[in-house]
Amino acid sequence: MASDTTSTAAPTVTLDEAPEGRARTLRQLLRYTLIGGSGLALDLAVFLLLHNLAGMDEQFANAISTTLGIANNFVLNALFTFERRDRIVVRFLRFYAVGLTGIALTNLLFLAFTDALGIDANLVKVGSLPLVLALQFALNKKWSFA
Repeated sequence: MASDTTSTAAPTVTLDEAPEGRARTLRQLLRYTLIGGSGLALDLAVFLLLHNLAGMDEQFANAISTTLGIANNFVLNALFTFERRDRIVVRFLRFYAVGLTGIALTNLLFLAFTDALGIDANLVKVGSLPLVLALQFALNKKWSFA
């Protein structure tokens, strides 16, 4: 005779699905965005100086300014957002690799909008920022600071 082995256990809920996990993710996103603001200010200031004042090509200026913003953001996110201080070199390399996705995305937008359509590079740079933020938060949460 077969026994009834129907389980009445509750389904497994991962941390990110639980209310505490969602709240933690929202706090991280808020911190990531605020810290990103400081990196953004640094990135944009350096970009404007290099491109507008020094006359540097927008793609080179973007690579330099973004790299400075990435370094700033890595230190602050490691300390305050994701609170991970282990394997710091590996995490930085991952964070920088994610940052390169932002550089690549912005440079593609420069090609499409500045070079092809003649839209001012400053506007393209500013317009790229929300797209880059969303992409990089997802990648950094799942890979750089996992």
